[in-house]
Amino acid sequence: MKLSMMLAAATVALAAGASAPAQAQGNGKLIAIITASLNNPFFVQVANAADAEAKRLGYTTLVLSNDDDAAKQDQEIDNVIARKAVALILDNAGADASIAAVEKAKKAGIPAFLVDREINKTGVAVAQIVSNNYQGATLGAQEFVRALGEKGRYVELVGREADTNAGVRSKGYHDVLDQYPDMKLVDRQSANWVQTEAYTKMESILQAHPDIQGVIAGNDTMALGASAALQAAGKGKVVVVGLDGSNDARDAVLSGKMDATVLQPIAQIATMAVDEADQYLRTGSTGKPEKQLVDCVLITKANAGKLNNFTLAK
Repeated sequence: MKLSMMLAAATVALAAGASAPAQAQGNGKLIAIITASLNNPFFVQVANAADAEAKRLGYTTLVLSNDDDAAKQDQEIDNVIARKAVALILDNAGADASIAAVEKAKKAGIPAFLVDREINKTGVAVAQIVSNNYQGATLGAQEFVRALGEKGRYVELVGREADTNAGVRSKGYHDVLDQYPDMKLVDRQSANWVQTEAYTKMESILQAHPDIQGVIAGNDTMALGASAALQAAGKGKVVVVGLDGSNDARDAVLSGKMDATVLQPIAQIATMAVDEADQYLRTGSTGKPEKQLVDCVLITKANAGKLNNFTLAK
C-alpha cells in the first residue's frame, strides 16, 4: 500500500475512533427512566432530558410513567428488573411509598438515581438530586410580598400532602410570609398539583372570600388553574405566584396573568442524574454525596423571555 493511502486509512480510523467512545461508553446498555407523568410538561422534561443524555452517552432507554401511583410504580420496577436495566432514573411516587420499590431495584443490582423528589430513607438510592425547594419557595414568597406591598388577604394552594416537596415549599413560603403581620392567610387547600382541581378549589374559595388579593401556589399548574378561575370570575388584579418554571407559566408571567414563578432547573437535574449513573457504572462511585440540592431561580417579567423548557438562557 502506498504511504499516502496508508496515511489516509489511518486518518479515517482515527476519526472513527474519536467518535466511538461516546457510543461505546454506554455500549447499548439499558437505562430505565420512570417519571411521574407523561402529560405534565414538568415531568415530560424530566424524561426528555434524561433520555437525551443517556442516548448521548451510548445507552438505550426505557421511558415509563408511574402516574404518581406507588402500585403502578412497583409493577414498573418489576418490568425494569426483567429488562435487565443497568440503572434507574426515578421521579418517585411518594416519599414513603417508594422506599420498597427502590430497595427492590437495589436488591436486583440496579442502582437508583432519584430526581425531583426524595424518599424518606438514605442508603437505598445511590443519589437523590432535587431542587432546593425551600430556597425556591422563599424566593417566590419574597416576590409575592413585594408585589402585594407587604399586605393583603391571600390564599395558599398546596400540593399533594404525601409529597415531601409540598410540605417543604409551604414551609418556605410561610417562613417568609409569616414575618409580615399585614399578610393575612384566609384559606389554605390542597389541589394535589393539578390544574383542573386548582380551578375548582379557587372557584369555591372565591365564594367565601371574594376580596382576596393574592394566591401563592405550590406549583405552576395550580397557579395557572387559580389564575384561570380568577379571570373567569372577572376579578381585577390579583397577585399570583407559582413554582416550577414551565413554559405555560412563563407565558402567563409575560402576559400579566401571573406575577412570578420560580424555576426548578429540572433539565439540569435529570442530566446530572444520568451523568452520575454513567460515572457510577464505570467507576463504582459518583464522587458525590447521596443527597444533592440544586438552587432555584426567580422568574419575573424581567427574565421570563429567556426561559424555555425549564432552562434559563444566560
